[in-house]
Amino acid sequence: MKTLLNLIWLLFAGLWMAILYVFAGVLLFLTIIGIPFAFASWRIAGFALWPFGRSAVPRPGAGAPSCVGNVLWLVLAGWWLALGHLLTGIALCLTIIGIPLGLANFKLIPISLAPLGHEIVPTDQPFGHR
Repeated sequence: MKTLLNLIWLLFAGLWMAILYVFAGVLLFLTIIGIPFAFASWRIAGFALWPFGRSAVPRPGAGAPSCVGNVLWLVLAGWWLALGHLLTGIALCLTIIGIPLGLANFKLIPISLAPLGHEIVPTDQPFGHR
């Protein structure tokens, strides 16, 4: 089931969202201060390509630098990436078939707003509940 949902996701939402994450990473990589954020953006691009069966969980030991980095991330890139997930999620939820895909978009909003201090781990449940 996870593979089927991921393939449908890739066609309707995942590919272009991953492209946005890669683009944001390239823009952030152009500055010295943005290099760590670029790596976070590229890590999330992989999550945006294949979200079913994976989940973002808080990383133990992530401290104050992650918090400060998340504030900078929110200002530089996070808000428009989260907006993309929100708009795509709403559009996908308008159809019955698109509801699981819309829920996956909503699942990506928190990690798109604050990616530092989280890691993406596999889970055996399609929607990543832990």
